[in-house]
Amino acid sequence: MSEQLMGSGPVLLDVDDRGVARLRLNRPEASNGLDVPLLRAFYDAVMACHSRPGLRVLVLSGEGRHFCAGGDVKTFASKGEGLPDYLREATSWLQIVVQGLLNLPAPVVTSVQGFAAGGGGFGLVCASDLVVAAESAKFLGGATRVGMAPDAGTTVTLPALVGLRKALEIALTNPVLTAAEALDLGLLTRVVPDDELAKATDELVDRLVEGAPLALAATKRLLWSGLGSRVEAQLPEEARTVAELSGTADSLEGLAAVIERRSPTFTGH
Repeated sequence: MSEQLMGSGPVLLDVDDRGVARLRLNRPEASNGLDVPLLRAFYDAVMACHSRPGLRVLVLSGEGRHFCAGGDVKTFASKGEGLPDYLREATSWLQIVVQGLLNLPAPVVTSVQGFAAGGGGFGLVCASDLVVAAESAKFLGGATRVGMAPDAGTTVTLPALVGLRKALEIALTNPVLTAAEALDLGLLTRVVPDDELAKATDELVDRLVEGAPLALAATKRLLWSGLGSRVEAQLPEEARTVAELSGTADSLEGLAAVIERRSPTFTGH
C-alpha cells in the first residue's frame, strides 16, 4: 500500500509501507523543465522525505518521455531583463534541493528515460547515489551552450565521477552522451533495455530495502563527505562511524546471520 503525500501539481510523491518513496517530476508537457513553482514543490517533497520515519529508499523519476530537460528555457526567455533575478531564485531552490538529496540518509535511486539535461537533469543524475537508465536515454550538460555555467553541484560531482579532463570536455563542448557512453564514463550505475527500466529500478530498490538502513546511511554520508578530503582526514570519521554502528541491533543481526549462514533481517535499529 502507498500513501500519497503529494498527489497533484508539478511534483508527485508517495511512500509505500516498505519505506520506499517515489518522487516524480510532473511537467511532462515541458519535458519536466525546471521553473520556480516546480523547484519549490521539489523542495517540499525532499523535506517531506527527510521528515519521514523509516524511509529506506527514494526513487526519483520524471513523468512522460523525458526525465528532465533542465531549466525551462521558455520561461527563462520570457523574463527578459528580469532573468538574472529569476535565476537567482531558481538556482537557490535547486541548490537546497540538491543539498537535500545528498544529505538524505536514504539512498537516492534515479531512473532515467529520454533526456537528462542541464542542472535539472544532468545535475540531478550526478547528485544521485545510484542511477538506472534506459538504453535510449541521452545526457547533456548544456549550460555553456546557452551562455551559462553548470549548477546543481556538477562542478564538484561531475569531476568526481568522470575525472577532471573528461568533466572539462563535457562541460565546455556539450556532447550529447548516449546511455552506453555515460555508463562507460561512470555517470550511471546500470543501463537496461527501455522496456525493462521500471523492472530494473525496482530490483535495485528491493536490494536496498533489504539492507541495513543505518549502515547504508552512514556509508552514503562518508562517501559524499569524502569528496575532496585527504585519506588521513577521513580515517577518524570512518573509525568513529564503524564503532558507532557496531553497537546497533542491525550490526549484531548481520554478524549472527553470517555465522548462522542465513539471510539477515534488518530493522533500522
